[in-house]
Amino acid sequence: MISAETVAASVPLRVCHLITTLDVGGAELMLARLVERMDPVRFRCDVISLVEPGPVGVRLRDAGVAVTSLGLRRGRPALGAVPRLVRMLREHRPDLLQTWLYHADLLGLVAGRLAGVPHILWNVRNSDMAMGRYALLSRLTLHACRLAARYPDGIVVNSRAGYDHHRRLGYRARVWFFIPNGIDLECFRPDAAARARVRDELGIPLEAPLIGFVARVDPMKDHETFLRAAALLARQRPDVRFLLAGAGTGPGGGIDGPVREAALGARLVRLGAREGMPGITAALDVAASVSRFGEGFPNVVAEALACGVPCVVTDVGDAARIVGRAGAVVPLGEPQPLADAWEELITAGPEARYAMGRQGRERVGHLYSLTRAVERYEDLYASVAEGGTPESQVSDFGTVDQHPAAESSASPPGGPSRGVSDAPRVVGGPPRGVA
Repeated sequence: MISAETVAASVPLRVCHLITTLDVGGAELMLARLVERMDPVRFRCDVISLVEPGPVGVRLRDAGVAVTSLGLRRGRPALGAVPRLVRMLREHRPDLLQTWLYHADLLGLVAGRLAGVPHILWNVRNSDMAMGRYALLSRLTLHACRLAARYPDGIVVNSRAGYDHHRRLGYRARVWFFIPNGIDLECFRPDAAARARVRDELGIPLEAPLIGFVARVDPMKDHETFLRAAALLARQRPDVRFLLAGAGTGPGGGIDGPVREAALGARLVRLGAREGMPGITAALDVAASVSRFGEGFPNVVAEALACGVPCVVTDVGDAARIVGRAGAVVPLGEPQPLADAWEELITAGPEARYAMGRQGRERVGHLYSLTRAVERYEDLYASVAEGGTPESQVSDFGTVDQHPAAESSASPPGGPSRGVSDAPRVVGGPPRGVA
């Protein structure tokens, strides 16, 4: 057990983060932002990736963080992974091992115990992943995690939807810690100069309404519904432009068929994976998140709100809770309500969208700032290392079956949300679980 005096002393608490990949993704980016912002006097952070590090690994190394890799190959079990990871952990000698995503959770628990790591925390980043759509190895890994969930010191979860789903799966954690993702409000902000620059680079008139969807191509993201809705709206509003950004959204990236069917021509911009997402997000008039399943805390929604951009989202994960009144909620997989919600926001005009976006940015600043998230992780790590449970975290979520509409009367663990939270506006029928 690490004493409070040790944590507060000049020798920093050693925290090792183990994650499945360091490609561009919500969990990977949150890990990078956390490690970059944690107090270096109190904490020393190292990162291990199961597979070879991608762009986020490069970012971390450029920031001076030690990044190593097990060198595993995607989709293939490696019998030698456990002893190699045990050796790495014995070399790192962490006081606490924080794992991220299912494969790292399972492997980190086994290797961490064998290496004698004093404290291990898991990190659940999603809700219902509809695992039937994924490989057998991933399904077996989740099943094993369900059986082993009682053995880590605790499980961090970034969404109420993720907590609810994993409880239903049979996860029986010793203690749950709710820490929503954090958004850098200095990076993601309203930016008129960036809006003009990005639109000029992309050939989009400054006055043209622009609807954007930032997401990698994946079954959970449902680009097909976005494109069908875009085709419907384009028939009514030929002035509207559409933008796709994220891995696989560029030409040849896996959605060429649905793009051809939508027949949007030059009104659709396909960026693929891109740097400079704050500026691109600030260039939008409306942001969309149309996932069918799997989301926990969709960063792109909170990032858009931080840029003052209202959002239209499906009721998946905590998306509706994040949006509040700064947008609209639509049913899953239905293009017409999605197109209707877009048209309503576009027709409302710039002033109405500005007011909605301003409310959204205030909401993110109050509930989902990066500063607040980093402080919560620091408090958690220090308290777990001391052998206690931080007062700002709780072991349960109270009434876990509440819809976001009830948020104004039920504050999230870790801090109240009164005064900025209202029931989300619903287009096309009530969200799941709401009469």
